[in-house]
Amino acid sequence: MNRFSTDNLNAERLNESHLDDLVALHLDPEASRYLGGVRSAEATEKYLVANMAHWDQYGFGLWTLRTKDGAFAGRAGIRHILVNDVDEIEIAYAFVRGVWGRGFASEIATALTRIGLSQLELPSLIGIVYVANGASRRVLEKSNYLLERSANRHGEDVVIYRIRR
Repeated sequence: MNRFSTDNLNAERLNESHLDDLVALHLDPEASRYLGGVRSAEATEKYLVANMAHWDQYGFGLWTLRTKDGAFAGRAGIRHILVNDVDEIEIAYAFVRGVWGRGFASEIATALTRIGLSQLELPSLIGIVYVANGASRRVLEKSNYLLERSANRHGEDVVIYRIRR
């Protein structure tokens, strides 16, 4: 599924042409606060390459998101991630500050959950959220994810939510 749309967003499979938009997103300290911090252009390029390889290996991954008028809104996706040496599949999303507060995170979380559980028939999905990120916690709770446990990732306190098929 290289493309999909929601009411307000168009999603396109991540590719090389998205690098400049991703660099801008990852260089914004406020937008990157809960993404592990600011990433350099070089780190974002490595991130892009790794996430394109994920698509090649698994047939799903990250999409870039644009508003219906074509403006870059962010990125989101479904991807494998190691959590305490266990292979999990998470939904992830990040948006540019200019679109915050418009309900896009809830909209994309609902779409990713439907794709992951119904179309890809994955047994479960997780969301990993910094404890302090109340907005993202509410997004997952509205999407019927249940709080599973607390954890520490890369020195940060996080909570892990899960939804099962």
